[in-house]
Amino acid sequence: MEVIPAIDLLEGRCVRLYQGDYAQAETFDENPVSVARQWAEQGATRLHVVDLDGAKAGHPVNLSAIEAIVRAVDLPVQVGGGLRDRASAAALFELGVQRVILGTVAVEQPELVRALCQEFPGQIVVGIDARNGLVATRGWLEMSQVTAIDLAQQMAAFGIAAIIYTDIHRDGTLQGPNLDALRVLADGVTVPIIASGGVSSVTDLLSLLALEPSGVTGVIVGRALYTGDISLKEAIRAVGQGRWQDIPPDFGASALA
Repeated sequence: MEVIPAIDLLEGRCVRLYQGDYAQAETFDENPVSVARQWAEQGATRLHVVDLDGAKAGHPVNLSAIEAIVRAVDLPVQVGGGLRDRASAAALFELGVQRVILGTVAVEQPELVRALCQEFPGQIVVGIDARNGLVATRGWLEMSQVTAIDLAQQMAAFGIAAIIYTDIHRDGTLQGPNLDALRVLADGVTVPIIASGGVSSVTDLLSLLALEPSGVTGVIVGRALYTGDISLKEAIRAVGQGRWQDIPPDFGASALA
């Protein structure tokens, strides 16, 4: 299972939100490139970047920061936030982004997702962000009446590369992932599922390993890395080995120390 560090961009800064609330943004670093390099040095195999300004605006905003991250690290980078037309997705691919993450358009313009999957095979990921089983859109500011499982099955039929599932109630709370919701989703589709939201400890990471046979192949970790509750280097090792006894006593040492 792949452990993927998150870099959330707001006005060019690396921040974390609490349950998707922009009013509760906490800045962890003014320089996202520095953060990207640290995650690369600690063994990251992929970076997850979210353009929070773009999610609200409906089009990419932090392109210069995204380009700087892509140029700074020799890692595949996946980017989401405000990608609601072909031009926005194509612009990111031109910057060297490996995969783009579509959210709102999956609900509002499903045929666009189908077309992009055909044009950019293996490079389109759909982000499904849900509250109480219903999909949120437009930077989590609006709620649809579409269920997560229905959307997942529709998108899987289009040939997407993966689904990133975020339980908004858990995001940024360090309360642990929603294992039940992830299990239902993984059992309902055949595409890989990447868990996101609420991961607070190695216990949470190892609990997700039980879902790997069902199709949960990755986990995005944000706040817990920045607070030092989880060390990325040791998290990758623990998940790779899947054994409690190999976790060092200083596992929670600050990742950014």
